[in-house]
Amino acid sequence: MSETVEIRQLTAEDYIDLKESMLRAYPDMAGSYWREPTLRRLIEIFPEGQIAITVNEKIVGCALSIIVDYGKFGDEHTYEQITGYYTFSTHTPKGDILYGIEVFVHPDFRGKRLARRLYDARKNLCERLNLRGIVAGGRIPNYEKYADQLTPREYIEKVKDKEIYDPTLTFQFSNDFLVKKILKNYLPNDEASRGFATLLQWYNIYYEKDIDTIRYNKSTVRIGLVQWQMRDYGSLDGFLQQVEYFIDAVSDYGSDFVVFPELFNAPLMAEFSQMDSAQAIRGVAKYTEEIRNWFVGKAVAYNVNIITGSMPILIEDALYNISYLCRRDGTYDHYIKIHPTPSEVYAWGIKGGNELKTFDTDCGKIGIQICYDVEFPEPSRILAEEGMQILFVPFLTDTQHAFNRVRFCAQARAIENECYVAIAGCVGNLPKVNNMDLQYAQSAVLTPSDFAFPVTGVKADATTNTEMVVIADVDLVLLKELHAFGSVQTKKDIRKDLYEVKWKK
Repeated sequence: MSETVEIRQLTAEDYIDLKESMLRAYPDMAGSYWREPTLRRLIEIFPEGQIAITVNEKIVGCALSIIVDYGKFGDEHTYEQITGYYTFSTHTPKGDILYGIEVFVHPDFRGKRLARRLYDARKNLCERLNLRGIVAGGRIPNYEKYADQLTPREYIEKVKDKEIYDPTLTFQFSNDFLVKKILKNYLPNDEASRGFATLLQWYNIYYEKDIDTIRYNKSTVRIGLVQWQMRDYGSLDGFLQQVEYFIDAVSDYGSDFVVFPELFNAPLMAEFSQMDSAQAIRGVAKYTEEIRNWFVGKAVAYNVNIITGSMPILIEDALYNISYLCRRDGTYDHYIKIHPTPSEVYAWGIKGGNELKTFDTDCGKIGIQICYDVEFPEPSRILAEEGMQILFVPFLTDTQHAFNRVRFCAQARAIENECYVAIAGCVGNLPKVNNMDLQYAQSAVLTPSDFAFPVTGVKADATTNTEMVVIADVDLVLLKELHAFGSVQTKKDIRKDLYEVKWKK
């Protein structure tokens, strides 16, 4: 005979079946079951939080909870205190934590993953109510067998390492709960646990504090990459006219970001073709601040955040390779390339920057690295630790070998840092500009490698060596899920007890 399993809200009419299941579930705690008036009171004040599971319409388990303002209790509390001595006066819809006060399944129905369904239903409720997480005091009923040999802390560690099985704690670990603390006298009558309990917490990765529905950061972000054709634009005005064409086109698709490549303003060096390459690029650098200010205005006018590729800039007579983030609210920030390539140093005398930071935007936290920078894993790891969700990499490569170095390393950064990486490059040639003869590129939006993402790790890419735009949507919620539930979790599992990456400046 097939069984029908249902998850639903508990009702007062379910009490008889519920009492029978509870008595069977706790044979070592005789007399410790929920009385009918108490249960009715709980259902009355918070019906959503009382979840029942049925098999063939018979109640065989439940998960009971209240919402509390956790700051009023902190981590030092007893079961009686958190429940208001079973009056549930501690429940408040304005609280921030879903507090689990009961979970059990009739022993005849164990092994069917029913408790997991109850926990999943409780997690869904927590997410739906936008609460910070779930907290509960957990029994350790097998501790009585080891109490003469192990302290509660040692026992918990052995359960965590799967050296000891505990029917309650082992299950909690398998459901992503963390032990915050060991509580003494949480349930004084729990002889099997010797009065000890674990204070458990599950974090709601979707929780948003003080949501502002007007300025709320988007979860789905649209990125527009410009694969830029190098050609003679005649003048600065002709160059900016082509730039505005792409900003206009990408913004028409409702993009949140438009990304230009590294040194995409190199065609302006043609004006200085009579000079050697080091002097020519310094000539172009005089336009950088003017172009930046122009970008700031276009970001507002077209309502799009602009990663301005990169441009040469003179700062106190030293030459750097700089990229700007021009936000659509009119503000801007900058990043200076840390690792100039050997050819940049040799041909132009470019110096490396000394600052690394993430940038806040209305579409999450981003990072910028320029071309060669992405071939060094340490800086992007630091950015990831600061919460970077999207890494933008303007690049300029002349050969397929050079391009593959950037592409493969960018893909690695997406995987190891559990973030999106958007790379944008130049194509074509500039026969009249020294040291800028050929360009090779295939711009792309790259993703981590797990089930929620494309199997290739490529969200979208351009046709190689063709002037075009790439438009792709990336889901920031998927990154949160990856951090918490991914098949592998490279950010979380790094062995910081053995090694770490530090910024020295």
